[in-house]
Amino acid sequence: MTTAPATNGSAARPARPVAAGGQVRTAALATLVVGVAAVGAGLLLSGAPAAAGAAIGFAMVLVFFGTGTVVVNAVASVSPSASLLVALLTYTLQVVLVGVVFAALDASGALGDSVDRVWAGAAVITATLVWLLSHIVSATRSRQPLYDLPERGPDGPEAGAR
Repeated sequence: MTTAPATNGSAARPARPVAAGGQVRTAALATLVVGVAAVGAGLLLSGAPAAAGAAIGFAMVLVFFGTGTVVVNAVASVSPSASLLVALLTYTLQVVLVGVVFAALDASGALGDSVDRVWAGAAVITATLVWLLSHIVSATRSRQPLYDLPERGPDGPEAGAR
């Protein structure tokens, strides 16, 4: 047994491509489907400002969570030990950016006139819940190795113990 750390691209830890995996695609697709339904419901029930609010809310969640997930996946493929720190910082940045977008909409006067604030807020909450739920369901159904198995020698894993 060696104490040398396994590096990306070694036999113990093959290199992973940095890409949005099936979990991200599933979460994005589920959020997009619910978002399109919410925009249609807003348009039918309350008019164009509600539809605009729903569209902005769902777009914010799709952009912020999508890019955040890609960033965390990229960091995890390079340095798995730093991925939790980057995930927490990314989530904090996402929350701050949602607040900044709402503050900018409020300062511009669009929030309330051409964008319904209730529909926008409800859309952000709904989209976040749909994203998280679909991502959790997808992650629990995926098969991912949780640890690195030792490399097998020509006589099996315990050949060196003899």
